[in-house]
Amino acid sequence: MRKLLLLSLALASPLALAGPQCTTADKAQWQDQAKFQEDLKAQGYEIKKFKVTSGNCYEIYGWNKDKQKVEIYFDPVSGNAVKTEIED
Repeated sequence: MRKLLLLSLALASPLALAGPQCTTADKAQWQDQAKFQEDLKAQGYEIKKFKVTSGNCYEIYGWNKDKQKVEIYFDPVSGNAVKTEIED
């Protein structure tokens, strides 16, 4: 029973750390990554790291216009923020 519990925890851990699922749309419908980042910068974001997640999100690490450290997941089709974390 203990081995089953440990196996369950090991398999669940990566899922628990994964970000949200943003879209199932074909990548042809996604906004251009470079333009998307430029638009965010024009809104006052400073991007330290940009990536595409396994959940089909655009994810940024950086700072918002108020200089707060942020991690934000965006739907790459609509550009809407799906999940935002602000570090105090």
